[in-house]
Amino acid sequence: MKGEGNLRGLVYAALFGALTAVGAYIAIPMPPVPITMQTFFVSLAGALLGGVLGAMSQVVYLLMGVIGLPVFAGGKAGFGVLLGPTGGYLFGFILGAYVTGRLTAMRKEAGLWWLMGAMLAGYVFIYVPGLLQLMAVANLDLGRAVAVGLVPTIPGGVVKIVLAALVVRKVRGYFKT
Repeated sequence: MKGEGNLRGLVYAALFGALTAVGAYIAIPMPPVPITMQTFFVSLAGALLGGVLGAMSQVVYLLMGVIGLPVFAGGKAGFGVLLGPTGGYLFGFILGAYVTGRLTAMRKEAGLWWLMGAMLAGYVFIYVPGLLQLMAVANLDLGRAVAVGLVPTIPGGVVKIVLAALVVRKVRGYFKT
């Protein structure tokens, strides 16, 4: 596990929580699930900080929103957002960062393809709880939930994964936790 007990690691986790909040404002508003840059920062957090600190960064992000800071997509805030149609995705950010970080750590100097695969696996852990909660809250069947909560995000998701993997390859030496 990478440095989850040291101050530098905690600062990085807070930083990536804040970056995820910024990512909420870089959005294409599409009801019921907007397309944002949040998953880009979730992938970076996991790959650069490791599983535990990456997940912790997303806990920080969720806590900022729960206490009332307008950090969720569309400038929303509050615990109610976690119970709404996008709440599963938000909880999935924690899992996605953790999985991305754990898989990235399996290779000492993970190459581009390994990083993209780890990030794609992380996306699965974001979208499965996201789609399940979307189905429950919006009363959608699986096909409709996939059509509105996954399919529109695929092209941007591919671009974000490639960009995040390229960024990680360039900056990972600077993130010593």
